[in-house]
Amino acid sequence: MLERKSLKWPILLAIFMIVLLVGLTVGWVLLNVFNAVSSQTSSSIYWILLTVGSVMFALVLTGVILYLVWSIQQINLNRRQSNFLDAVTHELKSPIASLKLFLQTLNKRNVDEPQRSEFYRSMMDDVDRLDRLITQLLDVAKIQQDSNEPEPAIWIGLHKVIQSVSSKLLDQYPLLQASLTISVPECEVCVRPVDLEILIRNLLDNAMKYAGSPPVVSIVGTISNGQAGLQLVFQDNGSGVPRHLRRAIFRRFYRVGNELERTKPGTGLGLFLVRAIVKRMGGSIRVDDVSKQQGSRFIVMIPQVRLTSPVTSGSEA
Repeated sequence: MLERKSLKWPILLAIFMIVLLVGLTVGWVLLNVFNAVSSQTSSSIYWILLTVGSVMFALVLTGVILYLVWSIQQINLNRRQSNFLDAVTHELKSPIASLKLFLQTLNKRNVDEPQRSEFYRSMMDDVDRLDRLITQLLDVAKIQQDSNEPEPAIWIGLHKVIQSVSSKLLDQYPLLQASLTISVPECEVCVRPVDLEILIRNLLDNAMKYAGSPPVVSIVGTISNGQAGLQLVFQDNGSGVPRHLRRAIFRRFYRVGNELERTKPGTGLGLFLVRAIVKRMGGSIRVDDVSKQQGSRFIVMIPQVRLTSPVTSGSEA
């Protein structure tokens, strides 16, 4: 309700001002046309006033419309920043509270060895969760810093990076051990090393996080004729992305719905990072439906690619 009200009043005020300006403009035009027609001696003055006044009204009307658009953008940005702060607070507070509880239990009670091992495993999961959050925040800072002082791009083996990133993510999503399919050509892409890792990690993590039950995730790479570019497709069998949100999900801090009602962790920065990196590569990214089934398909085009082997390799991770 608060989110609707925050947009309601600026929009109503802008609409009222636009209607008022249009009414004044119409009245001004009719008055000057009437005076110009009825007065033969000073008709030229009225035509000049009509022209100047119409231009001024048009400028004011344009300013009001631009102000409305700017206000809506700022309100939406503030809302996304608020969601981001809520998400970061939750992502920090939950593992810290869990770590504190385990440490207090170990400090005050004698715990048998199996339970102690379970505590250590849970504590390591919490530390990994904090590490992922900090890594993502540092990625954003690095992307913004590199935009001013870009690191030179080099040729990197794609398959090796995907295997490295996927093996780390599978430790976080054990249910996907037998459900992740990787089929990419043996090739190299000309990118900054950190960019390629961030790109693959965020898209693959997104697919794993929102996969259905049982989860099915795949990465498929193809090179177009003439080696003009590489197409990477990250596909899952989750609920998919609504069509009207397929542009919004790449905005900074954007997450669908209320932060307090989420079941999936995140900060709204992953896909923003992906879009920034793809743009810097000179490529493109889009979201498509998965035909005849649920899920989403993220399609990335990377322009600079070269084959290192004519045979396409596929593997089950």
